[in-house]
Order: sequence, then C-alpha cells, then structure tokens
Amino acid sequence: MRSSRALTAAAALTFGFLYLPILVLIVFSFNASRYGAGWQGFTFDWYRRLFGNRAILSSAVHSFWVAGISCAAATVLGTSAAVAQGRFFWRRARLWESLFFAPLLIPELMMGVGFLLFFGLLGWRSGLATLIVAHTTFNLPIVWLIVRARLKKLDPRLEDAAMDLGATRWTAFRRITLPLLAPAILSGALMAFAISLDDFFISFFVAGPASTTLPIQIYSMLKFSIDPQVNALSAALFLASMVLVVLAWLAQGEQPHAQ
Repeated sequence: MRSSRALTAAAALTFGFLYLPILVLIVFSFNASRYGAGWQGFTFDWYRRLFGNRAILSSAVHSFWVAGISCAAATVLGTSAAVAQGRFFWRRARLWESLFFAPLLIPELMMGVGFLLFFGLLGWRSGLATLIVAHTTFNLPIVWLIVRARLKKLDPRLEDAAMDLGATRWTAFRRITLPLLAPAILSGALMAFAISLDDFFISFFVAGPASTTLPIQIYSMLKFSIDPQVNALSAALFLASMVLVVLAWLAQGEQPHAQ
C-alpha cells in the first residue's frame, strides 16, 4: 500500500511538472490583463483579436499547408519503406534500420543548419517548398517506425494463403495487409501532422520571409513584449496538437488483430 501511494504521488508530481505550466498558459489566455501579471477578469477578447490578426491567419495557412503536404508525402514514403523492409530480403537490414532511426536522434538545431546549407548548395530559395521537403524528411522516420512496428505483428502467412487461393501479390497486399495496416498508417499520419505543426527549430532555418509558420510567428511576437494573443495562439495550438495525438492513440488502440 505504501509503495502504491508513493508511486501514485510520484506520478502526480510528474504530470503536474509537465502540464501545470500549460494549464497556466491556457487559463491566462482568458485573462483580461494585457501584461498577465495578475488576474483581472475573464475575457474572450484575445481570441477575438487572434482570429482577426492577418499575420497570424497567414502563418496558420502556411503551417497547415506544410503540415498537410509533408504529412501526406511522409505517410506514402514511410509506409512504402516499412512494407519493403518488412516483406523483402535486405542485406544488412540492421544498417538500413539505423539509417531510418538517425533523423530521430540528430538534434533539430543540427538538422536545421544542415538543411539550410543543403538548400543553399542546390540554389533553392527559402520558402514553402523548402519547408515541405524538410518536414517530410523528419516526419518520414516517424511514420516508418509506427507502420513497421505494426507490420512486425502481422502474420505473413495471411498473404501467402491469399496467393494460394489465386490472389496476386498486389491483390493480397491491397485486400489483406493494407486494411490491417490502416490504423497504424492513420496514426503515423496524425503524429506527423502534429509534429510538423509544432516544429520551430528546423522551420526557423528553412522558412522564407513570406512563409512564416505559427511557431515562428509566436517567436516573433515574443521578441519585444508579451502579447496576450500569444497565450491564446499557444493554447489553441496545444489543444489542436493534443486532439491529433489522442486520435493517433485511438487509431493505434483499435487495430484489428489477425486470427
């Protein structure tokens, strides 16, 4: 009993440490005070100003475009890579797996500088195109990891049985494997979208002056003074990310199991 209470208390402290600052941010996004030093009443004024701010709306459009396109590209490429690695023989398979893991382990600051130099060598001007390429690159391993984990749990004999009954390899994949992978693919896509939406470091290096994303917009608004609209924008961005993460978790939890 004592051990259980101690673990519960430790878990509560951990969650408090993680989420109390975010809770304070959300609460103060409704604070009537412009400086946020003390509570001066409840208001929706900062949210009304937020949705009337053209710079913020423009950066939101950029963020959603980049997140949507990079998420779609990363989902197709990551799923294809996971299936190819899981269903075909690769020499030095562990080396290839390590290469897929590498972008997840490299610090984002280093990746941002690397993308900046790489695009400079290619002669590409910073903008939405460079943002999409960069976001696709660091989202691809995330999709690959989720789909690969699900694929390892599937019995490959299901495809073999379908082909024994006359189905082609493509038909067996489309009718058997793909439906079983669909929840993992959806989960990977939602995670990729959420991470792309929240990314700052890499976007800061590869975004152009006309392709500002929401995290960069928040940073620019905080450079000179604390604007209460930042609280409202951060709260909205956090809630959107949490919705995507929960949807991804639900998709993973409802995967069908092969009999």
